[in-house]
Amino acid sequence: MCCSGFLKVMMFIFNGGIFLAGACILGVGVWVKVDSSSLLGLLDEVEGAPSGLSQLVNVAYLLIAVGAVLLVIGFLGCCGAVRESRCMLLTFFSIVLIIFLIEVAGAVVLFVFKDVAKQALDHLEDDVKKSIKEKYGNNEPFTSLWNATMEEFKCCGYKNYTDFNNSTFYIDHGRDLYPVTCCNETIAVCTTINAKSSMIDGCFTMLLQLIEENTVIIAGLALGIAALEVAAMVVSMVLYQNIGNKA
Repeated sequence: MCCSGFLKVMMFIFNGGIFLAGACILGVGVWVKVDSSSLLGLLDEVEGAPSGLSQLVNVAYLLIAVGAVLLVIGFLGCCGAVRESRCMLLTFFSIVLIIFLIEVAGAVVLFVFKDVAKQALDHLEDDVKKSIKEKYGNNEPFTSLWNATMEEFKCCGYKNYTDFNNSTFYIDHGRDLYPVTCCNETIAVCTTINAKSSMIDGCFTMLLQLIEENTVIIAGLALGIAALEVAAMVVSMVLYQNIGNKA
């Protein structure tokens, strides 16, 4: 009886951790989906952009799905322990095992993708700069998208303010004016001198940092969840066996 009570407590602890982790992943997925209209949206406007990068937005749906499944798993494990249902415990074990294998594969893919993303972004430079020169200040949707991205991430162009040289915006403003975000916020008019002294980081440098930071976080979270899942699977099977012996 004492052993059974201890196992139930352990199931609550492990599944509570899985439930909270699922909620976190679900939140990250929603954030990525909402944010995808900014930096990731620029990829659709760049000619020659690798199709793989344009699919980054699908990561949001994957995170939302994984988060929702983990929420269900955590709830299922707790209910199975409380009700001492062998069926629910066996279902819980099977689902967790499948999710565990998927997460291990996913963690490997994330680490590999980080390097792939860096290489792909490096090859985008010429195409992005060409798009800026041809469309910024001339194409309203493209210009608005860049403005929103630069304002949100406090960045300027692909690498720096010089990416706007000879663009329609640059030519129309006397060849000495850049987007305000390319200078410090305290400067009302962004000229060549101000932009040069500010040297705001490029937006795709920020994108690469964002990908790298979130890749490490997500992979680390996945490994932590995997440890909880292994422990929960072991406890669920022991509890499953004890319930069978009592029957």
